[in-house]
Amino acid sequence: MKKAKNIINTANLTRLVMVLAVLLSLVAVFLVATKRTPGQMRAARLNECKSVVMVASGDTLSKLLLEQGLTHNDVNEIARVLKADAEISTLRADRDKLEFVRPHDDAPVSKIVVIPSPWRQVELTCNDAGAWDCKTMDIERDIRAVYKSGEILDGDSFYLAGQRAGIPAGILVDVYDLLAFEMDFERDVRAGQKFSVLYEENFSNGQKIDNGRVLAVSFEALRGNVKMYRFRKSDGTTGYYDENGNGAIKSLKRTPINNAKITSKFSRNRKHPVLGYTRAHKGVDFRASTGTPIPAAGAGRVIARSYNRGHGNFVKIRHNGSFETLYAHMSKFAKGVNVGTTVRQGQTIGYVGSTGYSTGPHLHYEIIKDGVHVNPMTVKLPAISNLGTADKKKFIEYRETLDEGMKQLEKNPNMYIQL
Repeated sequence: MKKAKNIINTANLTRLVMVLAVLLSLVAVFLVATKRTPGQMRAARLNECKSVVMVASGDTLSKLLLEQGLTHNDVNEIARVLKADAEISTLRADRDKLEFVRPHDDAPVSKIVVIPSPWRQVELTCNDAGAWDCKTMDIERDIRAVYKSGEILDGDSFYLAGQRAGIPAGILVDVYDLLAFEMDFERDVRAGQKFSVLYEENFSNGQKIDNGRVLAVSFEALRGNVKMYRFRKSDGTTGYYDENGNGAIKSLKRTPINNAKITSKFSRNRKHPVLGYTRAHKGVDFRASTGTPIPAAGAGRVIARSYNRGHGNFVKIRHNGSFETLYAHMSKFAKGVNVGTTVRQGQTIGYVGSTGYSTGPHLHYEIIKDGVHVNPMTVKLPAISNLGTADKKKFIEYRETLDEGMKQLEKNPNMYIQL
């Protein structure tokens, strides 16, 4: 064995340095070849090949994936991961989209983006082991409050006036549902009445995607100005309340079918169109075409589902200890609606028809209070819930802020409130 001083002499040291230099050079070349700079990575992304497929009728996940060159094993793994990690088991025609990403034209798919809604994306990527990883992302909404106002003109319906004011059809339907608790759209709409709506518009990357919720509505009804505000309580639940924080949503709706024309009013003395003699008309008739869905005016339990000569096919619902409603002349009952069934407000219980003593398709609607038939258009309906003291204080502050914002938007109709 040589001594250390003989091993580390000048010649040996030179050779060792040269060997190390060569090794370091090789390592540097390897790193440069395998590690891309941020600029190179951006360039690689720019060169990616992306294709977007809208799911059509008859499409399945398997069919779409196989068309992109994926194997049956990939299809099975992707289907399993989507169901387990993203709760996606089926694709919906004309609604869902799939984005396929390749590093370049001739490369296999490296990433799949499933887009079930504008506000949610599911990314699937294939790792080095050939397994598919799943990541779900929620897209942040840019929510803007928009104000629209209008006036009823001669010959107008509220719907026509709302369209003229630029209110989207879906928002008008929501406003109908809210105001139907307080108004009769057949009798309460008159020329000269003014109305306003504050509602949400949802944007993403500066582009409008859809409309959101109604935040506030005002209508100059015959029985006084109706105002409703959407408010979130301290327990996280939301509801609509009047100016004073009292529940604006009643337990029953006066007009179950939106925008239906009243053909016969509540009366204690009416000549029956079929029987020919005078007797009380204990409800209100709404004209609608055969097959129009009939929603329950309020939540409750079905206590009758039957047929008689006068009402034809009818359903009767008990809502609480005081109120019951009856729906008559149905063409047929809704599936699953039987005696004892609990129904929610707005749930379809049957379909408009002309069974029983009837001259044409319509809905005969009755409200019974404490065993006595009352006029659905004028009876005082109980609210579902009012705000407690603490929530009411916060609501008043919120309502004042919202009112001030709407005043500014009324002066500047092209502006919006960022929420």
